[in-house]
Amino acid sequence: MPYTIFDGHCDTIQKICDSNQNLAQNQLHLSIEDMQKNQHIQVFAAFIDKKTDKLLPFNRCNQLINCYFSELNNYPEKVTHCISIQDIFNAINSKKIAALLSIEGGEALNGKLENLKYFFERGVRFITLTWNYDNEISGSIAETNTKGLTSFGKEVIKNMNNLGMVIDVSHISEQGFWDVMESTNKPVSATHSNAFSLKNHKRNLNDSQIKAIIRNNGCIGINLYSEFLSDGKCSLTDVIRHIEYILALGGENNIGFGTDFDGMDSMPSEITGIKDMEKIPNELVKLGYSNELVEKITYKNFLRLLDTVFQ
Repeated sequence: MPYTIFDGHCDTIQKICDSNQNLAQNQLHLSIEDMQKNQHIQVFAAFIDKKTDKLLPFNRCNQLINCYFSELNNYPEKVTHCISIQDIFNAINSKKIAALLSIEGGEALNGKLENLKYFFERGVRFITLTWNYDNEISGSIAETNTKGLTSFGKEVIKNMNNLGMVIDVSHISEQGFWDVMESTNKPVSATHSNAFSLKNHKRNLNDSQIKAIIRNNGCIGINLYSEFLSDGKCSLTDVIRHIEYILALGGENNIGFGTDFDGMDSMPSEITGIKDMEKIPNELVKLGYSNELVEKITYKNFLRLLDTVFQ
């Protein structure tokens, strides 16, 4: 059956911007053509890599955002940019793809709170606080795991809460994670992270972190990168294992998808891109999960998060 799919994270805009492809049809993991089969709510990340990008992070972020809007403006009858829950429902009612904009890598703010407001006004509604490098906000899990939120980082959290932006704790250092949980007054998301207990990878969340996000009424998006799912050959079964593990910790209302499409090079054998996403809910139904629970996982949990944060 057709499903509404909410995907909390993809890197497709960066690939399109850098490879001269387009969003309608391409050789990437995600395209408008491939999203026609189901109703999609897609978060597109402006991904910042300060060590390889030719532009400074603030300028690179603007370049990617410009590319995002240019692509959406080319296909107004098929996809629409959303900054509110009502926008998302309007897109769904019009049978359009609902697109939201995020920044992956808080170095795009250049250490200035006025840039947070600037990007909010440009339509950004999610920020992944760090990528693989420490920045002005916090340490990164990949660089300085014991470095937490800076004083600037704590101001960013406060201002994101006030503006109504989703705080994304994927990639952040463990100390930074706990500082965020102590500082925020709204639910957070790990938009593209899995369970450390099933796959020992520093990018995954340990049980204490998963339970903290559940207590916070946040949401965890299951990442489809093989490296975060299993050792060796990876299949749809491994995706289901991570979903079931978080469910067993009490995460019925706190789990969704954060595919990381176009941000990784290996996926479960049954999945080649966004067009195969319905295989996951179909498998959950086969295993006996109710349609109500499956719909929570496919989109309702993330919508509930946005409804809380955007207010």
